[in-house]
Amino acid sequence: MAATTIRVIVFVTTMTMALTVLLTMKHLSFDESSSLHDNTAADEVLVMPFKRVNRFLAEERNPRAADHCHKDNEVCNYQGTNSTCCNNKCLDLSTDNKNCGACKNKCKYTDTCCRGECVDTTYDKRHCGECNNKCSPGGYCIYGLCDYA
Repeated sequence: MAATTIRVIVFVTTMTMALTVLLTMKHLSFDESSSLHDNTAADEVLVMPFKRVNRFLAEERNPRAADHCHKDNEVCNYQGTNSTCCNNKCLDLSTDNKNCGACKNKCKYTDTCCRGECVDTTYDKRHCGECNNKCSPGGYCIYGLCDYA
């Protein structure tokens, strides 16, 4: 019988606390809405913008994110780089191996994009070993080195 009495007391105490919290929260929310209503004009509605921010990228921009130029080259020129809008991204067509000289013009695996054209830097005299590395007049480019033999 004592256990039943203790259970009833605990139940009544719990319900009283829950009711107190509920009434307190309702009272606070009523005060906030009434003060908000008093400070605004009757015909104006206060609209708060809701912007969801990723917690990992809250302050910094993702460096791998696209520039989203939407086929507008002026957006790419505004960034200060010599780039063109391809596939909704600002890309430099003179150095990008996947868009060399034009959008979606992919260089072969062994080629490199130099000045907007795909070249084999192991044998090209104008781009020997790397872009814009010219061999001397009459010289040869072999295995990416000028005058190897």
